[in-house]
Amino acid sequence: MRKKAVVFISFMIIMIVMGASDSLRGIFAVMFREHFELSAFQISLIITVSYLGNLIFLFFGGAFVDRYHKKKALLAIVSIWLCGAALFIFTDDYVLLLLGMFFCMGASTLINTTINILVPAVFAASPGMIVNILFFVQGIGTSTSQNFGGKLTGNYSSWQGINLFLAVLAVVGAVFLLTADIPEVRQEGRKKISYKGILKAPIFWSLTLIFGFYFIAEHGILNWLLLYGINELGLSSGHASAYLSLFFGGITLGRLLFAPVVQKLGVKKSITLFGGVGTVGYITGILSGKTGIMLLSLSGLGISILYPTLVLMIRLFYEEDRIATATGAVISLATIFDIVFNMAFGKLVDSYGLRISIMILPFSMAAFYISYLIFVGSRKKESVQ
Repeated sequence: MRKKAVVFISFMIIMIVMGASDSLRGIFAVMFREHFELSAFQISLIITVSYLGNLIFLFFGGAFVDRYHKKKALLAIVSIWLCGAALFIFTDDYVLLLLGMFFCMGASTLINTTINILVPAVFAASPGMIVNILFFVQGIGTSTSQNFGGKLTGNYSSWQGINLFLAVLAVVGAVFLLTADIPEVRQEGRKKISYKGILKAPIFWSLTLIFGFYFIAEHGILNWLLLYGINELGLSSGHASAYLSLFFGGITLGRLLFAPVVQKLGVKKSITLFGGVGTVGYITGILSGKTGIMLLSLSGLGISILYPTLVLMIRLFYEEDRIATATGAVISLATIFDIVFNMAFGKLVDSYGLRISIMILPFSMAAFYISYLIFVGSRKKESVQ
């Protein structure tokens, strides 16, 4: 029990740091623009580089995690994140800021995914509950950094100070991880896992499709609900931001409240139940316009457990020694859906208006749930070589 407690504490600290770190990019965007005298393109490049880091780290990092000892691999990834944070702390240069974003955002996403993958190996009796609690903790890190960081965005030294604090906290988490006992998956000969074997399987593309549609639906609300509420629904900025906060507050709180339910129902039944409730609330809320905005916000409770539980689901269809490789490849390629959507959505808004363009989001949510139901209905547990 004590050994598991040490692992949980290390995972919890690291997830708090990653949640806080990921949110700082948006909080300090205005400061970056003023401090470095950036153009709109240069600001957007910060986001683009972050996405690029996610893609590369997830796609290639999964094989790294599978090939080497899990604890050592996770410590190495945390070290990479610390290197990125060091660029933030000790330098004052736009190019190095971009490099730091690449390392920190890429490493952060890979750390989250690796912890998600390791949870069943350490907490075999309750993986669904533990993984949702950890993502709840990450949400606490995100919201806390938004609340406190938003008050300290006046100068570059505040940015450096916050990153220094997070780096120290990450070191503390790494120290706990050093003493933790994480089971190792035996892989005879440490043979190289073939990406070709993973990518050519239809199951891989089905999972990528499910994640891709989900990313568009969730992140689309994050990026566009505020503007939609103000410009199309006639809400004040305060009311629109409150509905957005309620949506993501529901996601954070739901992961804590419903973690025991996920554990009791299991992965597939949980996604089916919560995905169904969340999808109905999400779609109805958007289609109902201003009268449904509250329902849309409350749908965050139903959606809450979907992402961490979906990641957990991937392991049901792959051999133990290639789970990280497959998971990283699925999530990284699904991220392309997000990138393409964000690139195209602005042009659609310019051409057809936000009220019509926003309908892509309920379509994506429906596509996610339908593709998920088709997927689980047509397959039982299988191995992919």
